[in-house]
Amino acid sequence: MASRFPGFPPEAIRFLRALKKNNRREWFQPRKEQYETQVKAPMLELVAALNADLAKYAPEFVTDPKKAVFRIYRDVRFSPDKRPYKTNIAASFHRRGVEGGGLYFSVSGDEVEVAGGIYHPSRETMLAVRQHLLENYAELERILADRKRKKLCGDLRGDELSRAPKGFDPGHPAIHLIKKTDWLLDVALDASIATTPDIYNEVSACFRAMQPLVEFFNKPLIAARKPVIRPEDHW
Repeated sequence: MASRFPGFPPEAIRFLRALKKNNRREWFQPRKEQYETQVKAPMLELVAALNADLAKYAPEFVTDPKKAVFRIYRDVRFSPDKRPYKTNIAASFHRRGVEGGGLYFSVSGDEVEVAGGIYHPSRETMLAVRQHLLENYAELERILADRKRKKLCGDLRGDELSRAPKGFDPGHPAIHLIKKTDWLLDVALDASIATTPDIYNEVSACFRAMQPLVEFFNKPLIAARKPVIRPEDHW
């Protein structure tokens, strides 16, 4: 999976690490242009390269880079943590017109994270996924058992309830899946790959491996065509 994306400039990672130590407006504002040229511009370039690959096997997930990349500003209105900026840069790719499974990656001074699945779904979406699992859990288990996928992406992760959700049989063979409130494959890669072409190769390979899981969760949602919710806690 060759790409012309050369990696982020070393200055981008240094910027993100410095921002983590100096997360305040007085530090960021004089350096905003540095963020735009050294961090955001390469991220937009990488998203465009990933879109070109997605177009080959998941064209419904191709996303305008400007819409895929999250804002640097944190929403602090209801948070006790008033730090104004995120210390990573991230992007997400969702199936057009559906609130459901998606693909995500982020770059920080500490790691490159790649994830796929459903994160913080609405109550309606969560119920639809749980009902889908009642009859189709064996399909999900086959996806998760694939050796190549498991080696690359690990096991299914996500928060879960301590007991079966209301209306679901605690003895159902898929109750361990139904109790989850997030369904994710999540990979942490060394931050050093961010400044090399390997970042494209690694993220692209993870996306391809995660896509069958994402599509499994989207199946019960496509017919409803729920609009995508884009606050940034719903990647």
